[in-house]
Parts: sequence; C-alpha cells; structure tokens
Amino acid sequence: MARMNRQPAESLSAEDLNNPCVFVVDMINGFTREGALADPAIAACASPIRNLLEKTQAKSLFITDCHEQGAAEFNSFPEHCLKGSAESQVMDELSDFVGEVLEKNCISAAAVPGFTDWLDALGENRDLVVTGCCTDLCVLQLALPLVSYINQMGKSGMRVIIPEDCVDTYHIDGVHDAKFWNETALDLMKANGVLVVGSIKA
Repeated sequence: MARMNRQPAESLSAEDLNNPCVFVVDMINGFTREGALADPAIAACASPIRNLLEKTQAKSLFITDCHEQGAAEFNSFPEHCLKGSAESQVMDELSDFVGEVLEKNCISAAAVPGFTDWLDALGENRDLVVTGCCTDLCVLQLALPLVSYINQMGKSGMRVIIPEDCVDTYHIDGVHDAKFWNETALDLMKANGVLVVGSIKA
C-alpha cells in the first residue's frame, strides 16, 4: 500500500494458504469514488484483492456498508452508503467477483445477525483472509472478532490473515490521518493474534 512507510511484513505464497476464505470489506463506491468518507487512494487495493481472488479461487464474502436512513452510526460519522444508493455498491473493479454479500448497518460485520452461523458453516480447517477498508474501523472490527471466535470455539486449524497491500483507510486532513491509523490498526491486529503479511503472492 503506497501510503505506508513502515517495513511491510514478509509475504506468504498462495500455496501456503489452507482452504482460504476471503472477506472483502467495504470496497464500495462510498469509500473509493463518492460520498463523505470516500478516498480515491483506497481504490489501489482493488488490484491486489482481485489478484488474490483470481489466483486462489477462494470462497469469498463481500461485506458492504448499507445503512438505513438515520442510522445510529451517523451520530459518530457523516451520513454515508445509504441502502439502495450508488455509494453502497461494490466498485466496478471487483464487481465480477461478487457472490455472497453481507450487508451491514454498523462498523462490525460480526454484529450482523446470522454472521456466526455463516462462520460455523465454514468448518474448521481454513484460513480467513480479511481485505478491504477501513483498516482501523471495519477491517479491525472484523479481524479481532474472528480471532476471538476461533479461540472461543477452539478452532486451532484456522488463522486470520491480513495482507497489507489489500487494506487501506481514508484520509481527511486534520481529522483522520490514513498513514497513522493504518499502522496503528495493523500493529493492534498483530498484537491480538492476527497474522499480518506484506502480501499473498501467486
């Protein structure tokens, strides 16, 4: 990811992955093209995410902000990604990979009713690869609950993996510094048992 100066972690080979499932978080127009929280730099993640999906042929779940009018989240963030709007749609660069979609009305996909049932159906021996945006918000709040789920359920054959080149967050001068929050979030996830790698090579 171009905005990060930190030394990236070592990369993994796609062959090192165990029956992966790829989560694609909020790679939608409202974070890459238009709207109050859009940052075009986030679109740079689309290419490595696309490569990951192409090379691994992994099962995937696209997770999208899809807010109701007057959503409680708008007490903390500007109105964005309303249900049925162009902002809530997956960006064109990834749209041909969309299969299963989970719509969320909050930051964390883990809070969506039925999400744990979906995880249970995955089985035990597979890697969970989390990609997308925003690193310090929706990605963080998916990755950490996934680690807790694995630990609580004793699913030692599962790992949560973050490829640095497949995640990003938005930048607003004086409000939300993308470089700082990316680095902070990646360090927090690593400290909590997430495997942070530079990339996943074919």
